[in-house]
Amino acid sequence: MGQGTLGVGALADVPPEPITVAPPLSAADHRWLAELWCAEWGGLVMATRGVAHRLEAADALIARRGGVYAGAAAFLTDPGDGGCELLSLNAVAPGLGAGTALLSAVEAAARDRGCRRVWLVTGNDNVDALRFYQRRGYRLVAVHPGAIDAARRLKSTIPLVGQHGIPLHDEVELAKGL
Repeated sequence: MGQGTLGVGALADVPPEPITVAPPLSAADHRWLAELWCAEWGGLVMATRGVAHRLEAADALIARRGGVYAGAAAFLTDPGDGGCELLSLNAVAPGLGAGTALLSAVEAAARDRGCRRVWLVTGNDNVDALRFYQRRGYRLVAVHPGAIDAARRLKSTIPLVGQHGIPLHDEVELAKGL
């Protein structure tokens, strides 16, 4: 994967190196984020709990392995309500540690900003995310029936059928205290 591309193949060619996480600094970083979000989420808007969020307006972090893009996270902090909402977490090649490194960095940023918890929503079809977050201390705190059906009015690119052929209707909310 080169700078500015999403290809997973090049990441496999990078010798095992630690994952580094930092905010986007260059125009190339911002272009790559936009490409990633469009490829993974069908655009630059993320709808959660009935609210449309522009990803490029959120805080972002980029993970790199050996200088190659390995993943990204987008989040919003609101110390007034004590929360940090994780909008997006993507690992280009799962299993290499980028997702875990990004999640730890988001939690640290939230703590530094006075937040007491990190929360997120995922679709009822996303069993891989449910496993990932629960293994890292996140708890199921709510199910919002029909929330994804309603979100389609904000973002028409949300599919009717999700991962593993599961009809996509509900948001599952997870949270972790800091």
